[in-house]
Amino acid sequence: MKRSSISVALVVLVVGAAAIGTPARAEIGRVAVIFTKGGLVVGVGRGEGVLTLRGNHYRFTVSGMSVGFTIGASTTKLVGRALNLKGPTSIEGIYSAVGAGGALVAGAGGVQLQNANGVILQLSGPKVGAEASVALAGVSIRLK
Repeated sequence: MKRSSISVALVVLVVGAAAIGTPARAEIGRVAVIFTKGGLVVGVGRGEGVLTLRGNHYRFTVSGMSVGFTIGASTTKLVGRALNLKGPTSIEGIYSAVGAGGALVAGAGGVQLQNANGVILQLSGPKVGAEASVALAGVSIRLK
């Protein structure tokens, strides 16, 4: 074999092996969550949400707790993106975040959360109630 033919064959082999070994491309989904929270020092909350991925809707439950400065009660309607999805089940898990928010009748909330699967939720939206918090939060998401 000629030297150039060997080089071309080697390049084709390496490129082909790299394509086989490349992990599936991560996807981005849309998320909508309604979360109600209340507490004094320790906040507890529960909610429901929907992940929209590839035109399909996947309902899930959200539960969580925060420890830090929390006082009052509020309901937050969050919308945003789910990054690094590898299918709908990768949204499940325990998420952690450090965030701050507040409301007096109406206000705003925003958070960025990440789970062990590498999924990042970037959420924001209006908050209704009387609550202020600066806390370390843990949130669990489970598909229905």
